[in-house]
Amino acid sequence: MANSSNSSLKSDALLEQMKQHLSTDAGKEIAKKVGYVYQLNISPKKIGTDEVVYTIDLKKGEVIKGPYEGGKPDATLSFKDEDFVKIALGKMNPQIAFLRGALQIKGSIGAAQKFTPAIFPKPAKL
Repeated sequence: MANSSNSSLKSDALLEQMKQHLSTDAGKEIAKKVGYVYQLNISPKKIGTDEVVYTIDLKKGEVIKGPYEGGKPDATLSFKDEDFVKIALGKMNPQIAFLRGALQIKGSIGAAQKFTPAIFPKPAKL
C-alpha cells in the first residue's frame, strides 16, 4: 500500500527553499509585510485527493509540513502540485488560476490576494 505522505511533489522542494528563505533578512521582510497564515493543500493530480498539507506562517516566518495548529489560518489554498509550482514561480497568475478553478480559496480573500509569487524566493535554477 502506497503511503501518500512519502509522495514527492515538485512543491516539496519549493517549500523547502521557502523555509530557508524565511530565515534570511529578505524573507523576514516579506513575512513582516504580509503577516498572514496560509494553509496549502497540494494534490498530486486532482484537487481534494491525496493532499499534502503545508502551513506558511508569515506571522512567525516559518513553513511547516502539516495543518495549521494555532486556530484557523487566514486563508486555505488548494491546488494541484503543478499549478502551485507555476503560481509560485510566477508562470501563472493566482487570480487567473482561481477563475479557472486551478486554485480554490477558503477564508479571507484579502489574505489570499497577498499570496503572490513575490513571497517566494527566486529559484537559482529548477
